[in-house]
Amino acid sequence: MTHLDARGAATRTGDRSRPRAALPALCATQITSWGIVYYAFPVLNARITADTGWSTTTTTAAFSAALLVSALAGIPVGRILDERGPRAVMTTGSLLGVAAVLAIAYAPNLAVFTGAWLLAGVAMAATFYQPAFAALTRWWGTDRIRALTIVTLAGGLASTVFAPLTATLAEHLSWRTTYAVLAALLAAITVPAHALALRAPWPPPPRHSAQQTAVGTPVARSRHFLLLAAALTLNGFAMYAVVFALVPLLMERGAGPTVAAWALGLGGAGQTLGRTLYARLARHSTVTTRTVALIAAGGATTTALALVHGPIPLLVALAIAAGMIRGNLTLLQATAVTDRWGATHYGRLSGLLLAPATIAAALAPWAATCLATALGGYPPLFLALAVASAAAGVLASQTSTKR
Repeated sequence: MTHLDARGAATRTGDRSRPRAALPALCATQITSWGIVYYAFPVLNARITADTGWSTTTTTAAFSAALLVSALAGIPVGRILDERGPRAVMTTGSLLGVAAVLAIAYAPNLAVFTGAWLLAGVAMAATFYQPAFAALTRWWGTDRIRALTIVTLAGGLASTVFAPLTATLAEHLSWRTTYAVLAALLAAITVPAHALALRAPWPPPPRHSAQQTAVGTPVARSRHFLLLAAALTLNGFAMYAVVFALVPLLMERGAGPTVAAWALGLGGAGQTLGRTLYARLARHSTVTTRTVALIAAGGATTTALALVHGPIPLLVALAIAAGMIRGNLTLLQATAVTDRWGATHYGRLSGLLLAPATIAAALAPWAATCLATALGGYPPLFLALAVASAAAGVLASQTSTKR
């Protein structure tokens, strides 16, 4: 097929080859993968440390190491996705995720526990948002924002579904058995969904656009790219530290473990609600304006959580508001490359752009625990995280002004 009209041809090719089952399948697998491999841990960590005697710092460091591996693995995974498509990558990632969760469940010592989390990090790189976004961006073409919004609307329900479910299972089962049950769910849902629903032909990439290169400067080394990477890194650290520190903050304010888990889950519902607004926001703002505005709004909710002492329903409402902002930031990251530089090398550029942010997110749970101790509690930690968000907003204001 010729590419006389690269944009239109790519869209038509994507329309013909687009697998009808891909979007609902990715919705289901994002809920399940994030819910089990990611969100179950903050709910179960207190039980893990109480049962094993391992410190909270060491177990959280193992989880952070998984996120670090995910960031590093995301770069080669992005290249493979650009060339071959998502089916083999995401199916293999699902199998690795099941093996990792089972290894976590039955880890006899801290070394095996940590090794299992490192394997989980590879699974994250191959099953979380980045490969799903690459698939939707190529298959859906110019209609990608709608597809990305739908899958992230579903993904936002991961904590809403699995934080309370994990807490309920843990009330009746040991943390090890809880993880084993979750591994069975992960296998039953994600492996067949990725293997069967992502079989459509992988469309050729769109032709290089004028946005793909700055004058004489590769995109990945351009000033705008580096500044944007720095902004997303700072903001990613603050955002994920807030997610992991939310449960202990609420418990410090007087909430019980189950109420705190529900607050975390409702924050996921807030993500889903917030994402319904992103398409409208994108139509009525420049990419730089909405980047700065969303980062600033996230910092404002973090400040409010630091300063408001109660009552608990008000703190839960703030957690939901923070989730709404977080949901929009996920879509902002998903479209950051295409909004500025086109979709030709989406997988590779997205992997490079988000790798530092994912590393920062990887360090966030462990660093948040250490900083809370050093600063004297979780409210001072949240104030420090708000400052990090403010710095991210300043950096973002210096990035590309293209829509």
